[in-house]
Amino acid sequence: MFYTLVRKDLLLELRTKEIIIPMFAFGLAIIMIFSLSFNASQEINHAFSPGLLWIIILFISSLGLNRMFALEKEFDAFTLTLAAPIDRGIIFLSKAISGTILLLIAEIMIIPPFIIFMNLTIPSDWHIMILILLIGDLGIMAIGTIVSGLSMRAKLSEMLLPILFFPLVSPHIIACVKATNYWFKGLSFINWQAWIYLMLSFALVFFLLGFMIFEYITEE
Repeated sequence: MFYTLVRKDLLLELRTKEIIIPMFAFGLAIIMIFSLSFNASQEINHAFSPGLLWIIILFISSLGLNRMFALEKEFDAFTLTLAAPIDRGIIFLSKAISGTILLLIAEIMIIPPFIIFMNLTIPSDWHIMILILLIGDLGIMAIGTIVSGLSMRAKLSEMLLPILFFPLVSPHIIACVKATNYWFKGLSFINWQAWIYLMLSFALVFFLLGFMIFEYITEE
C-alpha cells in the first residue's frame, strides 16, 4: 500500500506538473535575483552560497507543501483515503517520501543554474553533497508533512502553513547550512560529521513523530 500511495502521488504530478514547474520557476527567479544583486568575488560567493542555496530549497519546499494535500482537499478524496484499511502512519510516510522525491527532482533542475550564475567551483567529493541534500530533504518533508496535515482543513491554510513550518524547520536548516558550508570549504568530513548526525536526528525524530501522531492530525 505504501508503494501504491507513493506511485499515485508521483503519477499525478507527472500528469499535472502542478508542483515541479512552479517550484522550478520560483527557484530560478530567486537565483536570478541573488546573482544579479551580488557583484562580488568568487570567494565571497562561496561564503554566502550555502545559506542562499538552503533558503531557495526552503522556499520551494514550502511551495510544494502547499499543494501536498490540494487534490485530496478539493475533491474530498482524503476522506476516502482515510477510510481505507491501512495505518494512517503509512499515509504520512507516503506523502513525506513522495514529497522528498519531488523536491530532489526540483533541486536537480535548480542547482546547475545556481552553480553557473553564482560562479561557484564544486569540490570533487560531490557525493557528500548528495548525502547532505538527501538527509536535508527528508527532514524538511518530515516536518512539512506534519504541518501540511495540520493546516489542511484550516480556512487560511496557505497562511498557516509557513507560520508553523518555518520556525519548526529552522534548526534543521541551520544544520544543513553548516554542513554545506564546511563541504564547500573542503574540510575533512570527520571534522564536521556532527552536523550530519544532527540533520539525521531531526529527520528520524520527525518521521517517527509524524508516523505516531498522523492518526490524530487527520481527525476532523
